[in-house]
Amino acid sequence: MLRKLLMLSVPLVFICAQAGLSLAAHPDTGPGCGLGKLAWSDYKNQKNIAPQVLMATTNGTFGSQTFGISTGTSGCTNDGQIFSEQKVTMFAAINFDNLSQEMAQGQGEHLASLATLMGVPAEHQGEFFALTQERYTSLIQSGETSPVALVKALNDAIAAHLVLAKASTR
Repeated sequence: MLRKLLMLSVPLVFICAQAGLSLAAHPDTGPGCGLGKLAWSDYKNQKNIAPQVLMATTNGTFGSQTFGISTGTSGCTNDGQIFSEQKVTMFAAINFDNLSQEMAQGQGEHLASLATLMGVPAEHQGEFFALTQERYTSLIQSGETSPVALVKALNDAIAAHLVLAKASTR
């Protein structure tokens, strides 16, 4: 009986030791970052349930953690990898009507902003404008009029364009 207990306790000790080392290397710091973390950071005993609930509730109420992670503010970090990929799509979604109108015209401030977000240098934006006007029908009126489809089609068109493919910084 003692031998069985000893045999079971050895792996248990090993597992507990590993868990302890893991927790020491990655301590629990609560709900992360955001306005809640900043607002309640002076609260004693941060690992207690009350301050963690207050932090999480504040973050959830104001959406500050998501905003902080997206923008790199409120104590959050952002390496830009995911957000930079989404900037173009988000901009296209917000300004879709203006963009489709300016693409038909081959010029406009929204189209210039889109070109900048897509990494088209200022000296090649005229070519980008001409490309969007030339391909307006396939870019906007091809049946699928979602911002995601538009951005994908524009990226494909830029990649196939001799000058813009070389000039683009994306």
